[in-house]
Amino acid sequence: MAVEAGNGRLPGGSVSASLGRRVERMSSDPAHRPGEYRSAFASFFMAGFECSSHRRGDGVRLDLIRATAHDTHALGDYRSCAALGLRTIRDGLRWHLIEPAPGVFDWSGWISMIEAAQAAQVQVIWDIFHYGSPDHVDQGGSGFTDAYVRFAAEAVRVHRSVAGAAPLVCPINEISFFAWAIEVGYFPRVGPKKRGWFKRQLVRAAVAGVKAMRDAEPDCRFIWAEPLIHVAPRDRTRAEQRRAEDVRQGQFEAYDMLTGRAEPELGGSEDCVDVIGLNFYPHNQWYFQGPTIPMGHHEYRALSEMLVEVAERYRKPMFIAETGAEGSGRPAWLHYVCDEVRDAMSRGAPVQGICLYPVTAYPGWDNSRHAEVGLFSTIHADGSRSLRQPVANELERQRTLFAAGVS
Repeated sequence: MAVEAGNGRLPGGSVSASLGRRVERMSSDPAHRPGEYRSAFASFFMAGFECSSHRRGDGVRLDLIRATAHDTHALGDYRSCAALGLRTIRDGLRWHLIEPAPGVFDWSGWISMIEAAQAAQVQVIWDIFHYGSPDHVDQGGSGFTDAYVRFAAEAVRVHRSVAGAAPLVCPINEISFFAWAIEVGYFPRVGPKKRGWFKRQLVRAAVAGVKAMRDAEPDCRFIWAEPLIHVAPRDRTRAEQRRAEDVRQGQFEAYDMLTGRAEPELGGSEDCVDVIGLNFYPHNQWYFQGPTIPMGHHEYRALSEMLVEVAERYRKPMFIAETGAEGSGRPAWLHYVCDEVRDAMSRGAPVQGICLYPVTAYPGWDNSRHAEVGLFSTIHADGSRSLRQPVANELERQRTLFAAGVS
């Protein structure tokens, strides 16, 4: 879910935890100190390339890798990131181009990106399914899981044949947001109009995909990305507080299902999730059925508290899988996120990275407006991108603080 998609409301449905659940400090528990888990990542700060390829509600197919010219400038993009210390990258496959007909694969476009990553000496977390599937795949149909499993398993085999190593993969990007977008018609509707049905469809496919990818390549690591949100009641009535908390708790459903903590009949298990990824933007806090909560407001919840809650709940390595702001607010937002991450880490949350996402400007989903985000501009005529120096300066300052262990 990119920065400009500010209507990211998630469907409710509490699966656990009661209202007012207190976040405990974890720093006194040696089992949850940040050093417990070995990091899977080549760098703490990361870069993410917008790779959505879904159809909008009006049927228009997006392809943000092509729209940002990242498909033809991957090598230069990766090298530019590496030069700033961003040696771990989030990027994605374009399933709709790779499988133009059922069981017919053309991996050439993705292979060129794998080779570019090798040449630039960067590590990539590959999104296997970032919203967009081929038109011949019915996401709401009974054959969806089989189609996804076939594609995912073949992808990790191709990666091994090209790179000589197993990939880091995000099997399905943002199951929670994806399910919400389908249910409300922001993406084209599929399947029955039954609340929560599509989320379970995605989880079932994701779990089967993890097992197939692990069978094909046992050394795969599974890195996920789900929205991190806060929802506040508009008033203090018990009914309003309960409704707001039900929606807030809904953010945990996907991970609870993937790990088998909820609805084990979907096949989830703890080993389906190697790293918990959390996507956090300025619009990720709102009033129940109301507007966004502005930072600084008394109802705005500190990111550090949210991270500690997730760390306590899942007791797994975690990272900020996406974060960023638009326009002149970018350096200040990065400053805030980094301060909060350091605070959470000092309290035992095992945060292993922060991904600037998207790292390049891009055309907005809904109307192709210019979204000025990240570190780099759109491509110029000479094939270069301009560096947004204020953001780069703040990134360097934060890298120094993290390296020095400043809390």
